[in-house]
Amino acid sequence: MQNRHYSPDLTPPWKKQRPAPEVPADPDLVVEEVTSGFCGAVIRCEKTAQGPTVTLEDRFGKHRVFPMEPRGFLLEGRVVTLVRPQGRPATATPARTASGSLAVPGARARVARAGRIYVEGRHDAELVERVWGDDLRIEGVVVEYLEGVDDLPAIVRSFSPGPDARLGVLVDHLVPGSKESRIAAGVTGDHALVVGHPYIDIWEAVKPSSVGIPAWPTVPRGQDWKTGVCRALGWPENTGAAWQRILSCVRSYKDLEPALLGRVEELIDFVTAGGAA
Repeated sequence: MQNRHYSPDLTPPWKKQRPAPEVPADPDLVVEEVTSGFCGAVIRCEKTAQGPTVTLEDRFGKHRVFPMEPRGFLLEGRVVTLVRPQGRPATATPARTASGSLAVPGARARVARAGRIYVEGRHDAELVERVWGDDLRIEGVVVEYLEGVDDLPAIVRSFSPGPDARLGVLVDHLVPGSKESRIAAGVTGDHALVVGHPYIDIWEAVKPSSVGIPAWPTVPRGQDWKTGVCRALGWPENTGAAWQRILSCVRSYKDLEPALLGRVEELIDFVTAGGAA
């Protein structure tokens, strides 16, 4: 009797999945992840210990990282397998603003919205402009300088926030139980949002590595913090010149601490959700 050899795979041929076409995950390629339904443009591919991953950015600027698994994505409705691009020039990376958003070449500034963002402190306002200026102009969001939190109730009353004129405010070092936190809580509502970053001063929101120092110095209580920093670092005690030195080291969002990034992005989302320009 003749012996028959059977394949260990007993799946009928008509039920076997055909290999999906492999597509290079080039920057700006728009795909949909099959499991979550998340749709976005490719912004980077990375090699990890668990395997290659791809980062997608949706139209709201949200990022998600996915493993590059076989048949893991849809491209124009077709199931595909994303693979890492090979031999692509560095210039293939899409242009981005300092905040990390996709740049829009030739875009004109939008007509200013009725909504506004107030930023406490001149240095804070300059830093926001440095990193988010391009995005804010495209969104039509105007940033104004707030001298101090004490002025906030009068500003909010005069501004009269509403559904189409939202007000966002970024303040320094908002500590629970403080006078500043009570003022902020008193003006926060459906159309006004006050958030604070956790740093003693906005200087601390710049990563020490970007400035070329190991860490921000600890300044004894009762001493002016900025002056103390200059002394500890051996810089001239000219806080204006020191700030310009720090600001010149900020080229993009990568030079800032995540806690500040989150607060500013929260305010931009809040103000731009409040109606058209």
